[in-house]
Amino acid sequence: MNTEAFLDNLKKQPWYRGQVVHRQAIPKRSSRIGHLDRPLPDALEARLAALGITGLYSHQARAVNALRAGRNVTIATSTASGKSLCYTIPIVESALANKANRALLLFPTKALAQDQLRKLGDFASLLPRGLRAATYDGDTPSHERGEVRRSAQLVLTNPDMLHMGVLPNRHIWRAFLASLKYVVLDESHVYRGVFGSHVASIVRRLRRACALYGSVPQFILSSATIANPGEHAERLTGCSFEVVDDDGSPYGGKDFLLWNPPFVDENRMARRSPHSETTLAFTDLLERNVRTIAFSRSRKLAELIYIYTRDRLREEAPQLVSRIKPYRAGYLAEDRRAVEKGLFSGALLGVSATNALELGIDIGDLDATILNGYPGTIASAWQQAGRSGRRGERSLSIMVVSDNPLDQYFARHPETFFGKPQENALISPANPYILKPHLLCAAFESPITPRDEALFGEEMWPLLKELERQGMVQERNNRWFPSTGVTYPAERINIRSTSDALYQVVDEKTGALLETVDSAVAYSQLHQGAVYLHQGDPYVITKLDIPSKTAFARPHAEPYYTVTRDITDIAIQKLVSRKVVGGTAVHLGQVDVSRTIVGFRKKRQFTEEVISDEPLNLPTQSFVTVALWFDLPERALRKIEELKLDLPGGLHACEHAAIGMLPFFAMCDRADIGGVSTALHPDTGKPQVFIYDGHPGGIGISERGYDRVWELWETTLKTVGECPCASGCPSCIQSPKCGNNNNPLDKDAAKLLLEHLLEMDKEERLMAKLAAKKRP
Repeated sequence: MNTEAFLDNLKKQPWYRGQVVHRQAIPKRSSRIGHLDRPLPDALEARLAALGITGLYSHQARAVNALRAGRNVTIATSTASGKSLCYTIPIVESALANKANRALLLFPTKALAQDQLRKLGDFASLLPRGLRAATYDGDTPSHERGEVRRSAQLVLTNPDMLHMGVLPNRHIWRAFLASLKYVVLDESHVYRGVFGSHVASIVRRLRRACALYGSVPQFILSSATIANPGEHAERLTGCSFEVVDDDGSPYGGKDFLLWNPPFVDENRMARRSPHSETTLAFTDLLERNVRTIAFSRSRKLAELIYIYTRDRLREEAPQLVSRIKPYRAGYLAEDRRAVEKGLFSGALLGVSATNALELGIDIGDLDATILNGYPGTIASAWQQAGRSGRRGERSLSIMVVSDNPLDQYFARHPETFFGKPQENALISPANPYILKPHLLCAAFESPITPRDEALFGEEMWPLLKELERQGMVQERNNRWFPSTGVTYPAERINIRSTSDALYQVVDEKTGALLETVDSAVAYSQLHQGAVYLHQGDPYVITKLDIPSKTAFARPHAEPYYTVTRDITDIAIQKLVSRKVVGGTAVHLGQVDVSRTIVGFRKKRQFTEEVISDEPLNLPTQSFVTVALWFDLPERALRKIEELKLDLPGGLHACEHAAIGMLPFFAMCDRADIGGVSTALHPDTGKPQVFIYDGHPGGIGISERGYDRVWELWETTLKTVGECPCASGCPSCIQSPKCGNNNNPLDKDAAKLLLEHLLEMDKEERLMAKLAAKKRP
């Protein structure tokens, strides 16, 4: 990929106005070869040589040595660094030594499992003692499943199938589980938040089932580069790990551009839409015959970028229209496979995708990737960028930043983006909304006993009592059994949500089922009047029937989309922890959040112009979660009053800006966080800023913010203070989902509050130093 030629051509375009604000030249890297403690079996070494592998990279050799020594291993190296070989070699070596040994490989998606099966099956089948690898998922025909259980040494599946199909039927998996030597969790950084917390319980149920049959499998995790690979692996599995993160693979180098949309109204600090900017960059690359994926953060945006690009190509290069496609979850499996095959073969030149293509499905060699907005985590950004440049040649990645605070912070401070990742993958295995239903599943699989506390933690006891009160389990002789009438509880759990309900989207004219949508987002995505995209085609929701959980839709032709507005109240239930930072009290606790969607806004495509605001009357949704909240320095409050600034506006602005920056420290999406600010909270009698986890029970985000609150204040002040706007804009203190239409907001008051929070901490540290000097 010739970046210089691309940039030269870019600067000649009539629409180019200096959008490229930073170019990071990432150098090539030579490989480092490692050494095994003992040679590989001749058959395995010969097979590797036939694939052109005559030596292992240093991280591969270290992982193999550790696994041979009986340790659990997590590998956290870059995209396309050969992580799969780290687990393939020990698994195959073990099976060659003892054909009874089994391995279970978990992938977050069926598509990824199928892709790995092709590679692993080819590898294993050509060994002298052929080994059988097979997938076991919802697409596996019933008549083949028994044969997979009996004869496959390597079974590839996903957490959903392990939860639903394997563990509740452990008796028919007895021989496999008794001989289970290795368990692989590929792309383990994906197992975070709600999904990761569910998987943590599923893994513990798996360990429990194995123990019943006398096996203690080793765990192998492969992950993108994150700040806490060891801690995350331990929380996910409950086991200790050796971390392998010193990458020895070669790298062809990359030019990574940060692209900031230009202002369309400098007085309002309004920038051109990142979606239209992504379309411009995507179209330009396609017209230069550069194989490209454009990643967007949501299904709707992936569809929009496809539509925008298709329409632009119809005018400028109609011969390319048939060579681009959208790709996201929700499509039929055969449609997704067709796109993957088209990319791999070169028949497709470009794809507009969600993060469904972020994971390691083999789609051939790409020259460029575009990120339509910061994808929410540094790990995801590098995973997506790593999809280009897989031939060892130099590649191009572009991140088109949005106008939200964290994106703009990266545009102003690129060193924070390109430096060492500061985010932690977060899960909450003890979340009661998640753990409780898995305890019922565990009881269904085998009676729960006191020794299970070692797996599920002391949190299991009050949850077992709650299940007893609900008539779901019965205790006999210190063993907990499912009550009569409890059948197959696993089928009632949606492991990718804290909700177990789905809404259907139905074409009102034909009655055809278009898609299903999680109930947690149904009100915001399927309210009456919402524009909903399905396979590139826009629909408008004409009716949301809440009792039947059905949304009726009809085709929609007008060029606008919709976003909702909500109002939120918060009540403190229980204080969990309190600390003083710089004389300011910071709290962590359990809260009750009540959220009401009060309306939606119609916004014109491309320009983001607000067409109208429409009211909604939907039921309030309430849930218990975890929050952090902090007091404000008295001197700051006095100063605000003295300067006649707006205290509620300052608190509100602090809340918005801090929510925008918290994903920098916690591996989460801004949409996973909520906030409330008030000049007088009824539970504390003080001005307060709350930041809470947007999922029932919490998933560790607020805890992370509590632990790093001073750094959160510091980066929030930078975001607010460095933004060139006069009184607030979407890049600092305005929020697109604010239920109060970003009113009131006072940027000067927010700066003053944050400055005093940080200043008091500096004073406290200085006083501590002076006191230490005075001590004899």
